[in-house]
Formats: sequence, C-alpha cells, structure tokens
Amino acid sequence: MKLKFTRRTFIKRAIYALLSLEVVYIFYSLLGKKKDGDVVDGWFDAGNINFFENNKVYPFGSAHFYLSRLEDGGMLAISIHCTHLGCAVQFNQNKDRFVCPCHASAFNKHGEVLSPPATRALDIFPISIRDNKVLVNINNPIRRDKYEASQLTYV
Repeated sequence: MKLKFTRRTFIKRAIYALLSLEVVYIFYSLLGKKKDGDVVDGWFDAGNINFFENNKVYPFGSAHFYLSRLEDGGMLAISIHCTHLGCAVQFNQNKDRFVCPCHASAFNKHGEVLSPPATRALDIFPISIRDNKVLVNINNPIRRDKYEASQLTYV
C-alpha cells in the first residue's frame, strides 16, 4: 500500500506543526516561573539589598539602567540614555563617571553633567525596597535637571 503525499498535504501538515509549536510556546511562557531580574507590574527586581556594596555602580543593561550605590548607602537607578541625543552611556570605572560614546558628554555617579553637550542630568527611576529586595520602576523615568539628595533611596 502506497501513501499518497501531495504538495497540498505537505503544506497543511507543516502549518499544523508550526501552529502546534506556537501553542506549546505560549503555554510554556505563561506557566514558566519568574526569576530574579523579572519585571512584575513595571517593577524590575534588581536583587537582594545586601548584594550591592557602597560606592559601586551596577549595570542592568536589559532594563536600561545603572544602580548607583553611593558612599552613604543611598541608591539611585540612573537611566542609561544620555540626555543629549539618547545614546547609551557607559560607566568608566577608572574615571568614576558615566561617559556617552556618541558626543563625549560625561556625568558623575549622581548623573550630573560634568561636560557638555548634554545640558541636564541623566533621568532616574523610582526605587522601592521590599523584603530586602531592590525594586526599580522601569516604566516611570523621572526627568530631572540636577541631582538633589531627596532623589536617593535608603534602606
């Protein structure tokens, strides 16, 4: 007995197979467990507060911010986007500053402008500490002209 396998039958089976894979993927993604670093209701879980040492800057590229923990323990979630034209700034550990590779703007650990062409401080995101976890609201950037001590979050 010979099976009849036409082009039309092949295309139908291929479409059914692709649709089945898509349904499996959707169920897997909906039922998958959340991990550290997941975004829940706009809040990015950056990790346990004890992980972050004073006077260090931690990059979170996937969430588009740097977490700056200052000497006194205060924290700022600083946007990676330069306020000049939106290029991604990088933190230079040796010079202890953020530098924009596009037009050479520079910013200190607080996000304040050290050298133009940027004219205002880097944007920040609200931080909340819950159950010793640092949560950053990545959906609500705060535009600012300069750094103020009231922008810091403490444990």
